[in-house]
Amino acid sequence: MTANTSKGIPYPQSTDHTRLWEHMQNLATGVDGVTFGNVDRQVFTASGTWTRPAGAIRVFVQVQAAGGGSGGVAATSAGQAACAPGGSGGEYAEGFFTPAATGASVAVTVGAGGTAGTAGANAGGDGGGSQFGSLITCTGGTGSAGGTASSATSIGAPNGGTGGTGGDFRVAGGDGGNGQTVGGVPVKYNSGGYAFLGGARRASGVAASTTTGFNGYPYGGGASGPANGASQSAVAGSSGAGGIVIVTTYTA
Repeated sequence: MTANTSKGIPYPQSTDHTRLWEHMQNLATGVDGVTFGNVDRQVFTASGTWTRPAGAIRVFVQVQAAGGGSGGVAATSAGQAACAPGGSGGEYAEGFFTPAATGASVAVTVGAGGTAGTAGANAGGDGGGSQFGSLITCTGGTGSAGGTASSATSIGAPNGGTGGTGGDFRVAGGDGGNGQTVGGVPVKYNSGGYAFLGGARRASGVAASTTTGFNGYPYGGGASGPANGASQSAVAGSSGAGGIVIVTTYTA
């Protein structure tokens, strides 16, 4: 014979083995309350305060920092080109915590995306860091340098965000793509760096023409860079994507 918990979990029932039946009943009713309890999810796309829900058993926290912006490119003359690197992606981390570790509330910081470099060889802004109190911190992606006008040049892209603390699992942000010109033509592999919660942003356009970059993908992706062909006006960069913090609480 079998019996069921209130949520339909079966367990054996036998008068011949009372102790075994009592043990299995205790296990089933325990799982009934823990594994199949309620779930509270709070999503932060801006800074705020997380408040622990009643009956919390376990808290799962995901933190994504913001991506870096891409630099602008200078005006060009005949025989010149300019190509700015892509901004890098923000760092990601996650972890499980007990209610005692989190306390009743936690200050949540969500990093803003790095700003676009203004038109000309001007750098993009760094992405902001995101954090869940002091339990998990993540570093934002770095903004890229501006692209200067030249017949042949190479400008290295920034490394992805890294160096935060806390959590059970961490992923560095992806590097931006380099900015390079060869023979007065921009070589467009200046993509934006990926983030764990946001994909890489592709480079844009036809090689010899003027093209803007693209804003980074949410959440935490870096912006791809702009490029200039010969005899073109200065072009601005693009913005990195903002971060996010997701807090999932399992309750009884």
